[in-house]
Amino acid sequence: MSDPLSQVITLLRPRTVFTKGISGAGRWGVRYTDFGQPSFCTVIEGSCRLAVDGANPITLAAGDFVLLPATPGFTISGFEPVTPQRMDPKAAASRRLDPKAAASRSGDIRHGRRSGPADVRLLGGHFVFDSPDARLLVSLLPTLLHVRGVERLATLVRLVGDESGAPRPGRDLILARLVEVMLIEALRSTQGEAAPPGLLRGLSDARVAAAIRQMHDNPARSWTVAKLAKEAAMSRSAFFDRFMRAVGRPPMEYLLAWRMAVAKDLLRRKELGLAAVAERVGYSSASTFSIAFSRHVGQPPGRYARAEAA
Repeated sequence: MSDPLSQVITLLRPRTVFTKGISGAGRWGVRYTDFGQPSFCTVIEGSCRLAVDGANPITLAAGDFVLLPATPGFTISGFEPVTPQRMDPKAAASRRLDPKAAASRSGDIRHGRRSGPADVRLLGGHFVFDSPDARLLVSLLPTLLHVRGVERLATLVRLVGDESGAPRPGRDLILARLVEVMLIEALRSTQGEAAPPGLLRGLSDARVAAAIRQMHDNPARSWTVAKLAKEAAMSRSAFFDRFMRAVGRPPMEYLLAWRMAVAKDLLRRKELGLAAVAERVGYSSASTFSIAFSRHVGQPPGRYARAEAA
């Protein structure tokens, strides 16, 4: 059976990592505007407060890991009342995410009191998803992932920080693999009923997960809600309602999105002709696939493939 979570991470194609040490002492606070790209951090020592737009504020402590797949606006601070300093990460990120710029790592950032020991030390970073389907795939993930007490994640972040700080041979490939592993480790650590609707919650429900795995394993099959319900050993109506609650979208909408994501990946690779791509994702002819692809993507598959090559 396939691993849908790993497949989604693979299609997201994370790349180009930037990391930096961050510390704070005394009265301090920083407000970051909406970034739109994935970011992460782990707390090395101490504690602080994190308030992400649309989520309840949380306290971060040593050993905690945070992942923001699309990084909305957020404030990070100490525990004393303060007017946070405003930061716009987008301009700096455009320089930091340049492969040449990312190889050189400047000094760590200190907030609040400049002298004396820090109240909190973090290692944070951000990267990009190199997939044109990133928005769709990220929509299947939680806005905020907060993982506590998973030493493997802290170790992975330290490895990412170490690797990103030196232009060693094979650096880009190692970073890409480390980030993939870090993402999978973080995401599978947050599965369960507590997860918001999306892929993680769907995979934590055995009945819904059976249908999702079938869609990922056999996108070419002529699926219907009734056939998927049979795979989940449920009635059609009960399955539809349960899938909607767990994943946050109807099963056939999820299937279409997955088929188009796979089709885009196949078209980018240019290893198969249009008819073969159509067959791989469940369409009986290149023409019916072209119509569906154009409606979903906004341009015909041939034009899409040429644009990606350019």
